[in-house]
Amino acid sequence: MTDYDQRHGGPYDRGEADSYYMRPFKPHYYAGGTGKSPPIFDLTPDELEAYEAGWIENETNGDRKNYL
Repeated sequence: MTDYDQRHGGPYDRGEADSYYMRPFKPHYYAGGTGKSPPIFDLTPDELEAYEAGWIENETNGDRKNYL
């Protein structure tokens, strides 16, 4: 298993968060903290892998925001 950088706003974190909040799969990350800089959508292969890994991990765990 790869050890991805899980910093807030990073690709892994954004993938995990998008899945958690039931947002579409839209690879991106922030150079600074989430929302503290413009989103970056032009990911390197490694960044895309990290986003996808965060997404897949959360999908596998089935963790979802309860909006009720």
